[in-house]
Amino acid sequence: MFSFRTASRVSTVSEGGRLRIGELSRRVGVSPELLRAWETRYGLVNPERTAGGLRLYSELDERRVLEMLRQMATGLSAAEAARVALDAPAEAISAERLLQDLDAALTALDEPGAQAALDLTFRSLDTESALGQVVLPLLRALGERWATTQTGVGQEHFASNVIGGRLRALARGWGSGNGPRAVLACPSGEQHELGLISFGLLLRQRGWRIDYFGAETPTVDLSALVSDLSPEIVVLGATRVERFLDGADEISALSARVRLAIGGAGASEAVARSLGAELLANDLVAAARALGGGESS
Repeated sequence: MFSFRTASRVSTVSEGGRLRIGELSRRVGVSPELLRAWETRYGLVNPERTAGGLRLYSELDERRVLEMLRQMATGLSAAEAARVALDAPAEAISAERLLQDLDAALTALDEPGAQAALDLTFRSLDTESALGQVVLPLLRALGERWATTQTGVGQEHFASNVIGGRLRALARGWGSGNGPRAVLACPSGEQHELGLISFGLLLRQRGWRIDYFGAETPTVDLSALVSDLSPEIVVLGATRVERFLDGADEISALSARVRLAIGGAGASEAVARSLGAELLANDLVAAARALGGGESS
């Protein structure tokens, strides 16, 4: 798996997997001073001490801090949140629970709560797991509810904007590096892009550089840009088959020049074959892994 923690762990994780306070602070987003205060006031964490007096924290300590943050995000005071965290089961927070918490906050139109749930999700899970087990399943569920009118347009837009903002923040700098280059875009008429952004993040986790052009990108314009970028692959994503069929001539011409893949609810084996394109797996984590491109980091 990709993990951008590798470099810092050399100096911050002790033998036996215990965390020094600087690494715990970085993981949970709480200052070392506040961690020490919570230890003194509430007994939230119970670090071991080295002969030199360094605090060494366990996975249970980390989970308790994350649980306290989650409870505070619901409105509990620090003291109340600490009591709940100390009484919570010792096991790690499950992806299912993280998904439920995020879904509940978005359904309630609770933007601060949704942001806190996203914070906890990306603190508790690596990026691939957070996307594959929480964000993408939730986006699918939202789409299904919207299609069956269980979710209104306003609520769908609210959820998309909250999640989209977080995904775009994670995407900062994803065009840097020396890995293979992928160009990602939605064809003309396609506005739903969060799945494609998620796929770009999954590729980035496997060492790819991403050039992202977003929603409603005319294939003719994209074709001109591809000449300058020389990507290893172009990926088009759409939720409706018409988005591919309406631009079939241009997409087919592009696929004759560069490796091209299509994905999303509008993609199928038959459509991919007619366009001379590859079909991405419905499971975007599996699709990113299939492309390869580098080791997890």
